[in-house]
Amino acid sequence: MSEKPTVLFVCVHNAGRSQMAAGYLRELGGDRVEVLSAGSAPKDEINPVAVDAMAEEGIDIAGNTPKVLTTEAVKDSDVVITMGCGDACPIFPGKRYEDWELDDPAGQGIEAVRPIRDEIRRRVEELLGEILPAEPRA
Repeated sequence: MSEKPTVLFVCVHNAGRSQMAAGYLRELGGDRVEVLSAGSAPKDEINPVAVDAMAEEGIDIAGNTPKVLTTEAVKDSDVVITMGCGDACPIFPGKRYEDWELDDPAGQGIEAVRPIRDEIRRRVEELLGEILPAEPRA
Protein backbone atom coordinates (compact mmCIF):
# COMPACT_ATOMS: atom_id res chain seq x y z
CA MET A 1 0.00 0.00 0.00
CA SER A 2 1.28 3.47 -0.85
CA GLU A 3 2.25 6.00 1.81
CA LYS A 4 -1.08 7.73 1.27
CA PRO A 5 -3.59 4.94 0.66
CA THR A 6 -6.47 5.39 -1.77
CA VAL A 7 -9.82 3.89 -0.79
CA LEU A 8 -12.69 3.42 -3.25
CA PHE A 9 -16.23 2.92 -1.96
CA VAL A 10 -18.63 1.32 -4.46
CA CYS A 11 -22.38 0.78 -4.25
CA VAL A 12 -24.99 0.48 -6.97
CA HIS A 13 -26.29 4.05 -7.07
CA ASN A 14 -23.39 5.94 -5.43
CA ALA A 15 -26.08 7.98 -3.71
CA GLY A 16 -26.21 6.63 -0.15
CA ARG A 17 -23.90 4.09 1.48
CA SER A 18 -20.77 4.80 -0.55
CA GLN A 19 -21.26 8.56 -0.21
CA MET A 20 -21.70 8.30 3.57
CA ALA A 21 -18.60 6.09 3.85
CA ALA A 22 -16.57 8.51 1.71
CA GLY A 23 -17.79 11.42 3.84
CA TYR A 24 -16.67 9.72 7.04
CA LEU A 25 -13.30 8.68 5.61
CA ARG A 26 -12.59 12.22 4.38
CA GLU A 27 -13.57 13.63 7.77
CA LEU A 28 -11.74 11.08 9.92
CA GLY A 29 -8.75 10.40 7.68
CA GLY A 30 -8.11 13.99 6.63
CA ASP A 31 -5.25 14.43 4.21
CA ARG A 32 -3.71 11.08 5.20
CA VAL A 33 -5.92 9.18 2.76
CA GLU A 34 -7.34 9.62 -0.75
CA VAL A 35 -11.06 8.90 -0.99
CA LEU A 36 -13.03 7.89 -4.08
CA SER A 37 -16.60 6.70 -4.49
CA ALA A 38 -18.54 5.39 -7.46
CA GLY A 39 -21.55 3.34 -8.47
CA SER A 40 -22.24 0.58 -10.97
CA ALA A 41 -25.52 2.36 -11.92
CA PRO A 42 -25.25 5.86 -10.41
CA LYS A 43 -28.31 7.99 -9.66
CA ASP A 44 -28.60 11.65 -10.67
CA GLU A 45 -28.25 12.96 -7.11
CA ILE A 46 -27.30 12.00 -3.57
CA ASN A 47 -30.09 10.50 -1.44
CA PRO A 48 -31.44 13.49 0.55
CA VAL A 49 -31.99 11.33 3.65
CA ALA A 50 -28.31 10.26 3.53
CA VAL A 51 -27.40 13.96 3.27
CA ASP A 52 -29.55 14.73 6.33
CA ALA A 53 -28.16 11.79 8.31
CA MET A 54 -24.58 12.92 7.65
CA ALA A 55 -25.45 16.55 8.43
CA GLU A 56 -26.46 15.34 11.90
CA GLU A 57 -22.84 14.23 12.25
CA GLY A 58 -21.53 17.60 11.02
CA ILE A 59 -20.45 16.16 7.65
CA ASP A 60 -21.70 17.81 4.46
CA ILE A 61 -22.09 15.47 1.48
CA ALA A 62 -24.80 17.57 -0.20
CA GLY A 63 -22.46 18.89 -2.90
CA ASN A 64 -21.28 15.45 -3.99
CA THR A 65 -22.35 13.97 -7.31
CA PRO A 66 -22.80 10.25 -7.98
CA LYS A 67 -20.08 8.95 -10.32
CA VAL A 68 -19.93 5.91 -12.56
CA LEU A 69 -17.53 3.14 -11.56
CA THR A 70 -14.51 2.99 -13.88
CA THR A 71 -11.72 0.46 -14.25
CA GLU A 72 -9.25 3.30 -13.66
CA ALA A 73 -10.76 4.11 -10.26
CA VAL A 74 -10.28 0.50 -9.19
CA LYS A 75 -6.73 0.40 -10.59
CA ASP A 76 -5.85 3.63 -8.74
CA SER A 77 -7.10 2.32 -5.38
CA ASP A 78 -5.31 0.34 -2.68
CA VAL A 79 -8.55 -0.67 -0.96
CA VAL A 80 -11.89 -1.30 -2.70
CA ILE A 81 -14.97 -1.51 -0.48
CA THR A 82 -18.13 -2.75 -2.19
CA MET A 83 -21.59 -2.38 -0.72
CA GLY A 84 -24.08 -4.57 -2.51
CA CYS A 85 -22.89 -4.15 -6.11
CA GLY A 86 -22.10 -7.81 -6.63
CA ASP A 87 -19.82 -8.66 -9.53
CA ALA A 88 -19.88 -5.19 -11.10
CA CYS A 89 -16.46 -4.32 -9.67
CA PRO A 90 -13.38 -5.43 -11.65
CA ILE A 91 -10.77 -7.40 -9.70
CA PHE A 92 -7.06 -6.61 -9.92
CA PRO A 93 -4.26 -8.50 -8.15
CA GLY A 94 -2.61 -6.76 -5.23
CA LYS A 95 -5.67 -4.80 -4.13
CA ARG A 96 -7.51 -5.26 -0.88
CA TYR A 97 -11.20 -5.98 -1.45
CA GLU A 98 -13.95 -6.02 1.16
CA ASP A 99 -17.69 -6.34 0.77
CA TRP A 100 -19.65 -4.54 3.46
CA GLU A 101 -23.15 -5.95 3.76
CA LEU A 102 -25.29 -2.96 4.70
CA ASP A 103 -28.96 -2.17 4.23
CA ASP A 104 -29.67 0.17 1.34
CA PRO A 105 -30.90 3.58 2.59
CA ALA A 106 -32.80 4.21 -0.68
CA GLY A 107 -36.45 4.91 0.06
CA GLN A 108 -35.91 4.76 3.83
CA GLY A 109 -36.71 7.44 6.39
CA ILE A 110 -34.13 9.05 8.67
CA GLU A 111 -34.92 6.65 11.53
CA ALA A 112 -33.92 3.68 9.33
CA VAL A 113 -30.87 5.44 7.86
CA ARG A 114 -29.26 6.43 11.17
CA PRO A 115 -28.29 2.84 12.14
CA ILE A 116 -26.86 2.29 8.64
CA ARG A 117 -24.86 5.53 8.98
CA ASP A 118 -23.60 4.52 12.43
CA GLU A 119 -22.48 1.09 11.19
CA ILE A 120 -20.66 2.74 8.28
CA ARG A 121 -18.83 5.03 10.73
CA ARG A 122 -17.80 2.04 12.86
CA ARG A 123 -16.43 0.22 9.81
CA VAL A 124 -14.63 3.32 8.49
CA GLU A 125 -12.97 3.84 11.88
CA GLU A 126 -11.87 0.19 11.88
CA LEU A 127 -10.56 0.50 8.32
CA LEU A 128 -8.58 3.62 9.19
CA GLY A 129 -6.93 1.78 12.07
CA GLU A 130 -5.86 -0.94 9.66
CA ILE A 131 -4.58 1.15 6.73
CA LEU A 132 -2.93 4.13 8.44
CA PRO A 133 0.17 4.03 10.60
CA ALA A 134 -0.43 4.92 14.22
CA GLU A 135 -0.03 8.60 14.98
CA PRO A 136 3.18 9.30 16.91
CA ARG A 137 2.45 10.18 20.54
CA ALA A 138 3.77 13.48 21.83
